[in-house]
Amino acid sequence: MSRGEVFVKNRVVVTGMGVISPVGLSVSEFWENLISGVSGVSRIDRFDPSNLPSKIAGQVKDFKAEDHMDRKDIRRTDAFVRYGIAAAKHAVDDAGIKLDGIEPNRFGVITGSGIGGIETFEQQHSILLEKGPARISPFFIPMMIADMAAGQISMLLGAKGPNFATVSACASGAHAIGEAFRLLQKGDADAILCGGTEAAITPLAMGGFCSMKALSTRDIEPERASRPFDRERDGFVMGEGAGMVVLETLDHALARKARRIYAEMCGYGATADAYHVTAPSPDGEGAARAMVLSIEDAGLKPEDVDCINAHGTSTPLNDKLETVAIKKVFGDNARRVAVHSTKSMTGHLLGAAGGVEFIACVLAITSSMVPPTINYENPDPECDLDCVPNTARKMEVKAALTNSLGFGGHNVTLAVKKYEDGARV
Repeated sequence: MSRGEVFVKNRVVVTGMGVISPVGLSVSEFWENLISGVSGVSRIDRFDPSNLPSKIAGQVKDFKAEDHMDRKDIRRTDAFVRYGIAAAKHAVDDAGIKLDGIEPNRFGVITGSGIGGIETFEQQHSILLEKGPARISPFFIPMMIADMAAGQISMLLGAKGPNFATVSACASGAHAIGEAFRLLQKGDADAILCGGTEAAITPLAMGGFCSMKALSTRDIEPERASRPFDRERDGFVMGEGAGMVVLETLDHALARKARRIYAEMCGYGATADAYHVTAPSPDGEGAARAMVLSIEDAGLKPEDVDCINAHGTSTPLNDKLETVAIKKVFGDNARRVAVHSTKSMTGHLLGAAGGVEFIACVLAITSSMVPPTINYENPDPECDLDCVPNTARKMEVKAALTNSLGFGGHNVTLAVKKYEDGARV
């Protein structure tokens, strides 16, 4: 293609979704609990957290890996891979994709994980110290590295198309979906399974985030600890899980007679703050620019956006500066947009957050319902947006954004809108 030549972009649609989360092990359970304002945060029970300043997390409960994998593979995978596989299988089943009915070379897998197999890392390091290097598992490296969810899922599905992992801290899952969207727009694949997965509720990871003073210490009332945009917020709550979606070109979905098209993905913006290793830029410029790029990419105007699934971590800086960024983009209309944070219920799923929260946006469109930001009790004048406080809101959602902002200054905004038949963009 010559310089300046315009190509016709494929339309991209969402046809399948899968969730493993602190508030549900299926999309339906996840959504019912979000709408009901149910918190998945509790005291950590998989190890003794008593010597940690923060003793709470959004843990995945009642997950049975044997429902999704055989025992040999369970022993050879880290928890983040197991969560990713389970969510991927749910998404593919939901999409009604028959693996023998899709061209494998045109079926891709892209997953994000901010940390990867840290549970495996900790276990094998203990073995090194206690028993020596000869006792380290030969599966240590392939269990630990962050790309292995994408690799394992591709093997499971026989998917031979584009396959890689994105690692950009809390923006990892959103980057995975955005990159899948771009490849489908260009025609480099017909369908891509994409999203994020994370399993970092471990002593080392919790200790590291505690040392940064990033986590909430509201241990007496775990379910009330994550309180985005509330004046009394004191840090984020660690979460875990996976959110995976099947994206397809519209032509491919229609040709295979997909059982449903949930929504149309229409925009992707990715920027960097280039400011600080953990703190967001004080002027909100990077996050604002990601939203603008996504809105423009979608062919929308700011006034077309009905709701934003905010990054909304419940940390003092993030919520204040995300508010600044939203005001930069939406101006006088900023208070008209429903800006909610599902992290108030799930905790912060790190690299999986972008996948899980993209699904929440899709469901807001399909159900005409916006989940609440729970635990909003003390208005903060520096976070003076409509954060859908405490109770879900029935409203039509034609277009939604989801923001993911990661340590290192990574900013991603994804745009999704109601699916309508019509011409290509």
